[in-house]
Amino acid sequence: MSIKDKFNLQQYTTIITGGAVGLGKAMAGALAEMGSNLVIADMNKANAESTAEELRTQYGIRVHVVEADVCSPEDVLRVQEETIREFGRIDVLINNAGIVRNAKAEDMSYKDWSDVLNVNLNGVFLMSQCIGRVMIQQQKGSIINISSMSGLIVNTPQCQIAYNVSKAGVISLTKTLAAEWAPHGIRVNTIAPGYMKTELTEPFFKEGGALIERWMGMTPMGRPGLPDELQGIAVYLASEASSYTTGGVFTVDGGYTAW
Repeated sequence: MSIKDKFNLQQYTTIITGGAVGLGKAMAGALAEMGSNLVIADMNKANAESTAEELRTQYGIRVHVVEADVCSPEDVLRVQEETIREFGRIDVLINNAGIVRNAKAEDMSYKDWSDVLNVNLNGVFLMSQCIGRVMIQQQKGSIINISSMSGLIVNTPQCQIAYNVSKAGVISLTKTLAAEWAPHGIRVNTIAPGYMKTELTEPFFKEGGALIERWMGMTPMGRPGLPDELQGIAVYLASEASSYTTGGVFTVDGGYTAW
């Protein structure tokens, strides 16, 4: 198989959670450009439908939208069932949905702690478990979890204990599933982004200030990442080009964790 063929995703079906905007939308666009059909599972159906129409028009692929909460086992099962009904198989799952609540550990409410852990960790487990059952039957599949450099280090100066713990959990979950499911032909990896400039964070970076200066001063490349800078690694992990890659943590952080 040529290297070009290894990156070809035609006839693939990819599910991506939180794929309506930001990093999720960028990764969805990359897989669509390589030929994969998509299922966008997102709580904001209007944004998801808008992204779906954009991708259909630009790349000529099929896109199905499911309004779903990854913390709900019923919604997660519905994503699985609708994907199988529409496409007949599931080749790739990208667990991208996530939230953050910043607070000092001594001040964080149990609700905020639970909300972050539920979306960022429990949601990844529920989606992986449900879609993994299909992939086990197929004896093939790729799961790509979006963790964060925050699962490897403690961010400063902001306090975000729940986020850090949840992303560290995603990294451990990734390695555990990779080990358990390798005999079934399923690869499980995680991308750990650093500070990224998206539609939501761009005004924050544009405003600048001491916090941004500190973050960028701690980043060897001296700038935030852009959504399209996750596209290459997402395509690699989804495709046959990464056929011997599982349990990996791929930092895309401008060198932040190197110091």
